[in-house]
Amino acid sequence: MRKAETKNGNSLAAGKKVLKNSQTGDMAAASAKNQIEMDCYMERFHRHSDELRWLYMELYDNGSMFAELCENMRSFYRERGEDLKALDQSREKRPDWYKQNDMLGMMFYIDNFAGNMKGVEEKLEYLETCNVNYIHLMPFLDTPKGRSDGGYAVSDFRRVQEKLGTMEDLESLTAACHKKNINVCMDFVMNHTSEDHEWARRARQGEGEYMSRYFFFDNYDIPAQYERTVPQVFPTTAPGNFTWLPDIGHYVMTTFYPYQWDLNYKNPRVFNEMMYHFLFLANRGIDIVRIDAVPYIWKELNTQCRNLPKVHTIVRLMRLISEIVCPGILLLGEVVMEPEKVVPYFGTVEKPECHMLYNVTTMATTWHTVATRDVGLLKKQLDIVNSLPKEYLFLNYLRCHDDIGWGLDYNTLKMGGIEERPHKKYLNDYFQGYIDGSCSRGELYNADPVTGDARFCGTTASMCGIEKAGFEQDEEGMERAIRKDLMLHAYMFMQSGIPVLYSGDEIGQVNDYSYKEDMDKAADSRYIHRGAMNWELAKRVKDSSTIEGKIFMGLNQLEQIRRQECVFVSQADTWTIETWDPGVLCIGRYYNGEKLIGLFNFCELDRTAWIDEEDGDYTDLISGKRMKAKGVDIPAYGYYYLKKDKE
Repeated sequence: MRKAETKNGNSLAAGKKVLKNSQTGDMAAASAKNQIEMDCYMERFHRHSDELRWLYMELYDNGSMFAELCENMRSFYRERGEDLKALDQSREKRPDWYKQNDMLGMMFYIDNFAGNMKGVEEKLEYLETCNVNYIHLMPFLDTPKGRSDGGYAVSDFRRVQEKLGTMEDLESLTAACHKKNINVCMDFVMNHTSEDHEWARRARQGEGEYMSRYFFFDNYDIPAQYERTVPQVFPTTAPGNFTWLPDIGHYVMTTFYPYQWDLNYKNPRVFNEMMYHFLFLANRGIDIVRIDAVPYIWKELNTQCRNLPKVHTIVRLMRLISEIVCPGILLLGEVVMEPEKVVPYFGTVEKPECHMLYNVTTMATTWHTVATRDVGLLKKQLDIVNSLPKEYLFLNYLRCHDDIGWGLDYNTLKMGGIEERPHKKYLNDYFQGYIDGSCSRGELYNADPVTGDARFCGTTASMCGIEKAGFEQDEEGMERAIRKDLMLHAYMFMQSGIPVLYSGDEIGQVNDYSYKEDMDKAADSRYIHRGAMNWELAKRVKDSSTIEGKIFMGLNQLEQIRRQECVFVSQADTWTIETWDPGVLCIGRYYNGEKLIGLFNFCELDRTAWIDEEDGDYTDLISGKRMKAKGVDIPAYGYYYLKKDKE
């Protein structure tokens, strides 16, 4: 008995020793792994620290705040999940990972698309069938009901809107997306906060520390000076750039809406705290951070408070911080200007700022081309974009959550006898369906009776005529509208950059007029194209006899071609070709010995593209037909992807 007890005791002791050694080994391995990770972090930090410190001190000259920023950056790195750190490392090894021809985006409001974040997670297989590997979740952070500006008046940067879910749901969604190689984009609204944000509430109570985080004035003298030089964003719905707060007897700067208070980035506490919010959200699994209203971030008296040099200092600092803590993150800048004017927001090759920018003007010029059937201005716009360095990446789209502002190149149009004000009226009348020959439907936004200026709202399908043809039960008109819709997408895919769809466009979803019945939305006509995803219609995508099936399958074919053909990479040479027909656009792409020519008829009549590419035979990737790239006949709203045959 004693021998057995001794034997068992020895075995137990030996087992404990093995377990202890195992635990010690695990701890040692974990410690070694942590040390390797911190060495990696410190290498990145030391690589960028000199510039980071120099830029920060140039802005703020505050060493203690800089030290605090550095310490918090290190803390956020430690908290970053292992999967995200691994993703960072893989992307560092392949820095052009987002510039390939397989990138396709889709933007949507979470509630409109699937109810909440868990609903989106359940719809990931559908997104895969759409060939989408980049989703832009429209604003989902906490906002006050009825005073949210579509989610851009944030009251808490670390809380999800209750109806949409929780931060844990966001982490679950991003993790599920990463398993399917889907990237997640979110809006980071850093120009302003909601008046319900804790900082704003405490400022309203007269706390100086928090008042200094905004622009407060106890009389109108300085605001009056700002108003002399600062343009109004919404002159009709939200005139002026300041709001009077009678309860505290102060004016506060509100560039957008009275309930959105502009942040004062001259205060280093504002910059630091917003960077902590940025890193917190990055650690939730966000891949692409869309910086909202970038040009407005820095304010200076006696300027337009737009595009000031220190805006670029802030964006560069943000880029450095992300490259140190979370180098897999991409910065997407919302800059609403012509491509040649947004170029500074890319920074330089040596000192980059944003990874990507929106191609807003080309989007507006595209619809101008639809209304005029003249590709001249669009061709010039594309030539400008194509002449920019290949390091610059644009996001291209036909429609988004916002209105269409007619910010066209009126200097060029004037040379052809087109004046700005009457042309804007023509475009708005055309897309409302008031012009003979128009099949579009939609509504104006923020119409100004004084200047005659207005923006336009409507879905891609409704602007192409699908709504009108459906209402009138016009089968011939419907076929023409579907062809027009697909032609525009085919053209968009040929542009240099990443194409992005707006949710519902893949099934031809039309305008939703029910927003007028919601008192929180009725005054904002942009909700006409922000309707809920119709999942009943989405069930028809495999039925080629339906509108939804024709559009979905047509887009799927284009998307597959784009993925398979190397000429669609962002680094490809891209140029326009003269067609000698004002209604036909021709785009060429060349990469690694392969050549593709895209032809797009913006007219409701058959046309001929008088191109003369005498370098062999071509095959149309849409129909499979072999043909010459010479004097090509194109049906109304037709399109071709002509690939040069190998010799």
